[in-house]
Amino acid sequence: MSAPKAVVLVSGGLDSATALAIARARGLACYALSVAYGQRHEAELAAAARVAAALGAREHRVMQVDLAGIGGSALTDRSIAVPEAPTAGIPVTYVPARNTILLSLALAWAEVLGAQHIFVGVNSLDYSGYPDCRPEYIEAFARLALLATKAGVEGAPCHIEAPLIAWSKERIIREGVALGVDYGMTVSCYQADAEGRACGKCDSCRLRRAGFEAAGIADPTRYQ
Repeated sequence: MSAPKAVVLVSGGLDSATALAIARARGLACYALSVAYGQRHEAELAAAARVAAALGAREHRVMQVDLAGIGGSALTDRSIAVPEAPTAGIPVTYVPARNTILLSLALAWAEVLGAQHIFVGVNSLDYSGYPDCRPEYIEAFARLALLATKAGVEGAPCHIEAPLIAWSKERIIREGVALGVDYGMTVSCYQADAEGRACGKCDSCRLRRAGFEAAGIADPTRYQ
């Protein structure tokens, strides 16, 4: 009997690599999906390919969506500076409706594959400013998936899994290391250079560095 399938959203960052490792550890046949949406940190797509290969994804697919054409985020509009100090409220690195779009693409592919699981590495503690990383958002999307797909209507719904949703960065790193994740191949920085080297100043870099420090694990990040 073949293993049940999962589509895992893989961005190339630390969290999505951990989510893929968890899905694999559960015995699921993993299909990695990355999205080139016009993000300024394009090195993450190369990192996503490394992560998918290293963690045994059956297939790694990269889909194209032009969110840069919409703009409204420091991650898709280079005229908007990436903050290098903590800010209040929803940060300018929020990409309008990104997770809804990415999860919708994952849901469509999962339905074609016959996969009953979608894994996403969102985290509500480290990214509390992002509305599409909250538990209630994941729960709402799961209800949508049940109602909006042939598979859901016919009684074979796709389950939306967000295993890291309430974990600290320290726990994410510890769990990932225990599952054999090499975080040196990941890129989390919002403004990494073409070689994938991190700025060390943006929110994502600060949270990542603090996580390694709290975990007592050497930070393998390459900095500019």
